[in-house]
Amino acid sequence: MSQPLLVIAAGGTGGHMFPAQALAETMLTRGWRVALSTDDRGARYAGGFPESVRRRVVAAGTTQRAGTLSKILAPFQITAGVIMATWTFWRDRPACVAGFGGYPAFPALAAAYLLKLPRLIHEQNGVLGRVNELFATRVDALACGTWPTALPEEVTGTHTGNPLRGSVLERAAYEYTPPGDWPMDVLVIGGSQGASLLSRVVPGALAGLPEDLRGRLTVSHQARDADHDEVVQAYANAGIRADVQPFFHDVADRMMKAQLIVSRSGASSVADIAAIGRPSILVPLAIAKRGEQEANARGLVERGAAIMLREDEFDADTLGSTVESILSEPDLAIRMAEAALSLGMPDAAERLADLVEEVARR
Repeated sequence: MSQPLLVIAAGGTGGHMFPAQALAETMLTRGWRVALSTDDRGARYAGGFPESVRRRVVAAGTTQRAGTLSKILAPFQITAGVIMATWTFWRDRPACVAGFGGYPAFPALAAAYLLKLPRLIHEQNGVLGRVNELFATRVDALACGTWPTALPEEVTGTHTGNPLRGSVLERAAYEYTPPGDWPMDVLVIGGSQGASLLSRVVPGALAGLPEDLRGRLTVSHQARDADHDEVVQAYANAGIRADVQPFFHDVADRMMKAQLIVSRSGASSVADIAAIGRPSILVPLAIAKRGEQEANARGLVERGAAIMLREDEFDADTLGSTVESILSEPDLAIRMAEAALSLGMPDAAERLADLVEEVARR
């Protein structure tokens, strides 16, 4: 009997692609074939997927983009993508189709629905995204990465957690070194949409710390190319050692070494922080219209693992005093790290893989 095929349909952001990659890695170890269905944008973010995962690029569009032409073309692009995916599934029938949200996931999920193939969706955030909301009542199972997740009344979710990439799993529950009279690391990660605000505020906040504390810091700061030189100069002016890059390929290592993380509260970032177990200051993205980033942060905040600063209160003075309170109180930092770890779900990929196989058996 040939190996069963899982088609993973995912959009073009890290929030969708990281858990999709983790599921792909897990299903390969279980003897499945895996294909990734995405669009041109998503393919650019697929570099971390195992080489044996086939990439299927289909047409997709969104009416949410600015520009009249994009909105006019979107229905035609989506229709073309659905036709292409349907034809592909006829030729090589999947045992299951798993959608991770984002408009690039729409064609594969729609084709699976039309062909009555076993299918499920995984929602990373505490609020359903638009595509997942559309398919919530049209799939065989709905897996939730954040708990609780706001769902339609007629839909029941399964809490699997957000699957973690292998690089994060290798560092899960790694021993935490609390702050003290020694060199310390701070990690600043903003995500693809939210890095600019952190780049404007964080360097000034850390520059205002007491000199003895500031002098012991090394900062890893993710910044957009447009902000890079300004951020580098701000840290240099403050006498703070800093590594500023647009993307950290070794973010799990940096997270493991950090005494404190300042981050947007994207679902994957929150899951990584909990799995490794580190204190954090979370800044939900205000333009997340459905409030998903606040929902993602809520679990860590309520457990005492993180402090949430909304954008309207995120300034250099407030952030600086918050950082100082954590880095000056080792017992507080340890309690936060332990609380974060208690919420980690390092077996999330296995849980989701179990659900995939259950849906396929049906």
